[in-house]
Amino acid sequence: MTQLDLTFVRAQFPAFSSPVTAGQSFFENAGGSYPCRQVVDRLTRFYTDRKVQPYAPYAAAQLGGAEMDEARDRLAAMMGVARDEVSFGPSTSANTYVLAQAVRGWMGGKGAVVVTNQDHEANSGVWRRLAESGVEVREWRIDPETGHLDPADLARLLEDGQVKVVAFPHCSNVVAEINPVAEICAMAKAAGAFTVVDGVSYAPHGFPDIPALGADVYLFSAYKTYGPHQGIMVIRRGFGDLLPAQGHWFNAGTLYKRFTPAGPDHAQIAACAGMADYVDALYARHVGGQADAAARNRAVHDLMRVQEIEAVAPLLDYLAARNDLRLIGPRGAKDRAPTVAVALQGAAETVAERLARHGINCWGGDFYAVRPLEAMGVNLDKGVLRMSLVHYTGPDDVARLIRALEEEL
Repeated sequence: MTQLDLTFVRAQFPAFSSPVTAGQSFFENAGGSYPCRQVVDRLTRFYTDRKVQPYAPYAAAQLGGAEMDEARDRLAAMMGVARDEVSFGPSTSANTYVLAQAVRGWMGGKGAVVVTNQDHEANSGVWRRLAESGVEVREWRIDPETGHLDPADLARLLEDGQVKVVAFPHCSNVVAEINPVAEICAMAKAAGAFTVVDGVSYAPHGFPDIPALGADVYLFSAYKTYGPHQGIMVIRRGFGDLLPAQGHWFNAGTLYKRFTPAGPDHAQIAACAGMADYVDALYARHVGGQADAAARNRAVHDLMRVQEIEAVAPLLDYLAARNDLRLIGPRGAKDRAPTVAVALQGAAETVAERLARHGINCWGGDFYAVRPLEAMGVNLDKGVLRMSLVHYTGPDDVARLIRALEEEL
């Protein structure tokens, strides 16, 4: 496997040459990654040349509409789905909320849904509130010591055939263990249930191959995948066509408009094509040759993962050797996303403030993961210190972080 050329990679991100952010070691990627140059360029161009109502019969409108179409086409091709199965919305939390309202109407107060207590609240609270309509809510619970979700526990929840939806994360934003999505989706399908996968904490480490995962819905946030502040929801036709439309009635015949009740952000949708540009740039630099969009995406995903596993391993080794903190989630770098949360003896946010003096950018708190932290017995008043890497994080950044932790903990 070719290693990522970090000099090339970091040259694709304006933040690394900005007078504000250059020289800082950025470990707040789980809260939002730096946008790549390709996205910034497209967003600037749209606001400069195309910021009109798209699709009208004049040049600027036609160019704007074409760029919006390009974004949907290229992201769909990367993820192996049909173009109309890709919906854009203001955030993943908003997209999940709208989806849940559609499911509420479809279920009609009957049946059950499964949620986990490993999730970010966006893919948990909206489904739990279906209980107000008579839907049974079943909780798939994590191991309180490790944060692990055991598929055997899910099997028991599915036994009676009453479950219609299983909502779970690809990985948690604090536990970070990579869940076996394909296995879970297959289990749910065999029991007659649809799956809603929160990919927000995984997609920054490689865009999903949706057919391989088998998810009926997969959600993630573009601002965490090097893009603009948009939520992206892939909803497969077999599920989407069953659900009542949540947008304007006259748009109900178009799948990607069924779950978009408000007008989309034209400029940010268009700029999302820059994420595909970036994936293609990495592919051309490191692999080359002819391949379709999905194959290029898979290759870049693997490159990112190799880089991240190598980068995060020294940090995990260092933290595991300390006896004054609790490392949340798996010990092994291959088993997790490189989002590392630790429970400290004192307030995590105070430590994050001290680390900032060393040029370390991270944060402390609950990160809307209140349920998993409570389940694992973490003091929410203290929270966790979260240090999150992506593929552009270099070994020098990690070494700098370890030195700062050694001084401040």
